[in-house]
Amino acid sequence: MAIEFPNRARSYDESARRVRFLGHDGMFEIRFFVDIDVLAKGPCEIATSEQAYLAAFDSLRARIIGVAERVYTSKPKNLIVLKRADFR
Repeated sequence: MAIEFPNRARSYDESARRVRFLGHDGMFEIRFFVDIDVLAKGPCEIATSEQAYLAAFDSLRARIIGVAERVYTSKPKNLIVLKRADFR
């Protein structure tokens, strides 16, 4: 079964400086994180707050989901942190 992202929920983890979102591979929940340097260097270069990071995530959602699918397919695990290098 392929990874799916039926839930649009996301949250900001200030201590780890990343945004968390979930995917599902069948009945298994897969945790994904996006480092904020991916978001701060994107269309919201001035992103400096939780609200700004979440807005940047929302504006990049389609691209983030595409990268998450590719990374998960190549190395399936239950926790994946997406870094800037994954977006090249």
